[in-house]
Amino acid sequence: MKRRKAREYALQFLFQSDFGDKRGVSSGLKQFWADKEKDNEVKKFATEIIKGTLSGLAEIDSVINKAAEHWVLDRMAAVDRNILRFAVYELLHRKDIPAPVTINEAIEIAKRYSTAESAAFINGILDKIAKKVKK
Repeated sequence: MKRRKAREYALQFLFQSDFGDKRGVSSGLKQFWADKEKDNEVKKFATEIIKGTLSGLAEIDSVINKAAEHWVLDRMAAVDRNILRFAVYELLHRKDIPAPVTINEAIEIAKRYSTAESAAFINGILDKIAKKVKK
């Protein structure tokens, strides 16, 4: 459950940064965490996801664009786009997290913060990417 909370925080930060909050990641994170969770485990995992996603954003967006046939990243719902981003980061760079766990977490977060249709959309794209990555 702690990792789910961390992913939800990652989504919040990535969503915020997607809409023009272009401060440095460190100063942005400092302000972000000021009124959030004080659990160090949650904060550490969320911060790893955020930094990893943002540092590899060009690669991650390219992978999503290739897998999302007939969709342009900029035209996706912002919540869906950022769920995909952190999940693709996990698929590509977090070998300690099994692909089915990453995909399931992304789907559950989409159900909570987006729509049922978004959950199916995200599942399809992540499944396609996971098959190519094969951890």
